[in-house]
Amino acid sequence: MAGLLSGLEQFGLSNLESMDLYEAPKKAEAGPDGAPAAPVVQEQDFLFDKSFNCPICDREFKARTVKIGKAKLGGSDLDLRPRYEQIDLLKYDIIMCPNCGYAALSRFFKFLTSPQAKNIQKAISSTFKPQQETKETYTYDEALERYKLTLANAIVKQARSSEKAYICLKTAWLLRGKAEHLDNTQPDYEEQKKACQEEEDEFLKSALEGFLAARQTESFPMCGMDEPTVDYLIAVTAMRFEQYDLTSRLITGILTSTGANPRMKDKARDVKEMLMKKIKEKNAARK
Repeated sequence: MAGLLSGLEQFGLSNLESMDLYEAPKKAEAGPDGAPAAPVVQEQDFLFDKSFNCPICDREFKARTVKIGKAKLGGSDLDLRPRYEQIDLLKYDIIMCPNCGYAALSRFFKFLTSPQAKNIQKAISSTFKPQQETKETYTYDEALERYKLTLANAIVKQARSSEKAYICLKTAWLLRGKAEHLDNTQPDYEEQKKACQEEEDEFLKSALEGFLAARQTESFPMCGMDEPTVDYLIAVTAMRFEQYDLTSRLITGILTSTGANPRMKDKARDVKEMLMKKIKEKNAARK
């Protein structure tokens, strides 16, 4: 009886005539205990190349982008920094044109006024050295360079205080991730960790300054966040730098707000407990 693929010899493909139509699934390689080994998931498995058109130089380029719904959220820090399993999405939230140097957080990339574009062309694109985008993944240091270029673009285009503050906040989160992934077997581990923490603090202070300014001059939503969320971020960051009066005032506002959702109020209650403990410890230290 002739096979399903008989006759392929006329195309010079007789070697394919005996292929199985429904290939039997391959057995998973067994682990040391005899159980099937778990598939190895790599960072590049969460990424793909997405095409963008640069609003500055009008050239098309590709950027590494996270596949929607692929990464699983594993939790968040006190200041809302998201923690995803097996990948740090923060490393891929910058879209950078490798031709002219325009860079922005993904949510802001398309939104430029004509004067802003001219400022970037003059201050950045005129001296920018084109980059070769060949990396499958970014290291933390490479991602940090992209964030700093993004902040430079925001300053040059005279972006709103909220946008600059948001970039600073995310840069601080990125530095926290870098510190967590340092190799603790290296002889300079403690030195590297301290440097990351100091730089994180610098960006957090700038974020705090920017959000406080934005709160006085801009309307909500701000960078996609409502007023209780921004106030919460300010409160938590202020507490880190022992600005307890500011933290107390904003947390009280969240807890009495009709616009804050239950989840945000629960977080605010947790911060209030931490704040009371810190104030008590500080007062005890003075005695």
